[in-house]
Amino acid sequence: MRDDVESAMRSVHLLMDEVRTRCLWSLRTDYYPSTPDEAVRVLETIERHGDLATFKKAAVLRQWLSRHTSSTSVV
Repeated sequence: MRDDVESAMRSVHLLMDEVRTRCLWSLRTDYYPSTPDEAVRVLETIERHGDLATFKKAAVLRQWLSRHTSSTSVV
């Protein structure tokens, strides 16, 4: 399962690179989450500020990661 989480985190980092200027302008340009809980928060930000396609990508990753975190902000 650890490999799955690492793979999901890599996917989050790639998505961040793709949408940083449109959705994550409030974050430092060198910031990447280091825990699944942090990644869930970043994905929620992407969902709020992205277009529909970006929302869908972030939502899939967030739902998967939320099953493997202690985050309570995900329904």
